[in-house]
Amino acid sequence: MKIKPISVTELNQYVKNKVASDEFLNAVYVAGEISNFKHHYTGHMYFTLKDEKSLIKCIMFKNATTHLTFIPKDGMKVNVLGSVGVFERDGVYQIYVQAMQEDGIGNLYAKYEQLKERLEKEGLFDEAHKKKIPFMPNIIGVLTSNTGAVIRDIIHVSTRRNPNVYIRLLPVPVQGEGASVKIVEAIELMNKKKLADVIILARGGGSLEDLWPFNEEIVARAIYDSEIPIVSSVGHETDFTIADFVADLRAPTPSAAAELVVTDCEELKNTIDLYQNRLKISLKRKTEFMKLKLEKCINSTVYKAPLQKINHYYLEVDRLYQKIEMSVEKKIKEIKMDFSKKVTKLDALSPLKTLSRGYCIAEMDHKMVARAENLKSNMQVDLKFQDGEVKAKII
Repeated sequence: MKIKPISVTELNQYVKNKVASDEFLNAVYVAGEISNFKHHYTGHMYFTLKDEKSLIKCIMFKNATTHLTFIPKDGMKVNVLGSVGVFERDGVYQIYVQAMQEDGIGNLYAKYEQLKERLEKEGLFDEAHKKKIPFMPNIIGVLTSNTGAVIRDIIHVSTRRNPNVYIRLLPVPVQGEGASVKIVEAIELMNKKKLADVIILARGGGSLEDLWPFNEEIVARAIYDSEIPIVSSVGHETDFTIADFVADLRAPTPSAAAELVVTDCEELKNTIDLYQNRLKISLKRKTEFMKLKLEKCINSTVYKAPLQKINHYYLEVDRLYQKIEMSVEKKIKEIKMDFSKKVTKLDALSPLKTLSRGYCIAEMDHKMVARAENLKSNMQVDLKFQDGEVKAKII
């Protein structure tokens, strides 16, 4: 007998009806931590409720949000009352929240926000203060619990990327009372004795209370004052602590921190091989280019007949010399002609020229007598002629 298949829609409708008919699912009271919170412009609230192992989508319609006495935010622990239903189109189930209240985390989250805002204003989060992570650190210091998956993940990833990497673990409590003090002491010890080139501060995921030691001010200031670069990898990828903001680098997970800090030797080798091949190719091209350039030089006129260029310049110098010589001669000729004209003109104006025409000049006491009234009887004068001088007496 051939069985007729049902459609996806029919299956989702069936599951939806089954869930709707379950009395327990019609009124559930669930505790969890808010993440991926979105307050839609329509007034509806969409978020995920999670614990350490699981999560479930939630929606709170606008008419139910009017009864809230607080503003939900990521990281808050809440208790929600609602019904579980199936969203038929996507085939997913979610909680339709009718009421929600804080689960004692409101004050803690507010304290977190206040400290974050204050330290940010002080400049503890500024990029200018963040130190560069060493490219290939010799010693990697790890501050975390000596038990659990975190240290195992770091060791596994680190040794896979570099089998010779040296990891120095300084065990510290990562939650609970007094954990923050121990973390600060470990950071100070690492710096005082120069125990590492870079420090990984790590722990696994958890609630806001579990991660609280990494939100303490003393831990933030110890990270800021550390001379050794610190990589923070606290909680899951969606978890953010004060330590993450102050640290020189934030990694989403401890494994990611190991990948960021430890250079992959195989990848480095491949990169070196790639650069080596590029260098060989470049050197070969450069050699071929220089060879062609040398051949061009050997075949050039300058190489075969080096004096040709010099002789050309010799001819050019001779040409310029002749040009200058001609210019000088021309200039001298022009000056001579000008001089002759001026001499001729000056000669025409000379008193001697007047004497040559039959005139004479009367002088007395070596001064020329210009007017007859200047002479008196018995005065003696000198008369200058063209061919000499005579003395005369006025009668």
